[in-house]
Amino acid sequence: MPDELNTLLTALYVKIDDDLETGRWMGCPPRLSDAELVTLAVAQALLGFHSEARWLRYANQHLASMFPYLPQQSGYNKRLKAALPLVKKAIRMLAVDTDFWFDNHWIVDSTPLPCGMSRPTVKRSEMAGWAGYGYCASHSRYFWGLRLYLVCTPTGMPILWALANAKTDEREVLQAMLDIDAGLVADRPGLLLISDKGFASKEFENDLAMRGVTLLRPSFKREKKRKGEGLLKSVRQLIESVNDTLKGQLNLEHHGGRTFEGVAVRVAQRVLAMAAAIWRNHKTGAPTLRSLIAFDH
Repeated sequence: MPDELNTLLTALYVKIDDDLETGRWMGCPPRLSDAELVTLAVAQALLGFHSEARWLRYANQHLASMFPYLPQQSGYNKRLKAALPLVKKAIRMLAVDTDFWFDNHWIVDSTPLPCGMSRPTVKRSEMAGWAGYGYCASHSRYFWGLRLYLVCTPTGMPILWALANAKTDEREVLQAMLDIDAGLVADRPGLLLISDKGFASKEFENDLAMRGVTLLRPSFKREKKRKGEGLLKSVRQLIESVNDTLKGQLNLEHHGGRTFEGVAVRVAQRVLAMAAAIWRNHKTGAPTLRSLIAFDH
């Protein structure tokens, strides 16, 4: 394991163990603590293991000094699903522990998250009713699954994220996300939200204005050029590169989840891995904040 990854995992473990309230267990605590479990999950995502069986074999061989006890695959899956609330808290904790938390410029986008590739899979899947058919414009293809909605700062640090049915209107999902974390918006006067044309709607923009949020998006051909539109091209590339990091380097589309809890925690695992890399690069003064090169091998 490279020294950079070793240092990141150690710092992350200490941060989670010190700052988050991990599970309280009746009787003897588990041999793998909650903080160790989440740290192990981040290491899996950073090293690109989407097969948990292969990951545990690798960890037993190469990470025994850091994790003296590792569960079997079934135990690891069970513990990881149960740790979803802790993983969510860890993402927020790392974001708060950076200067980016106070940024009043947010970028929002959604990206497809396929969960099945055949009709028989769709019929048998436990996710039927939660997942649905959607269209990916960037790849000109239909897919069955979910969409990952990500609100992040220009550096790529995740602020809010959610999973929703691929058919659900993007504006409805974002409104629900802002409703749940209304305090975040209230604490940021003059918040600028940057999006693509998919979030265009007069009613939606009025709703954002009532929250004190200004929407910056590209104009349609029939519209006049919108204020600040000239800055959009370079900024929009940022969210595309964030999605590329999640899909290309963190194997987002190879999550392997087959249930609601399984998909949710595997997506959260990858969002946390990206947040952890940005957090560590920020703390060490690395020139490229979202670079995973030092940690992915």
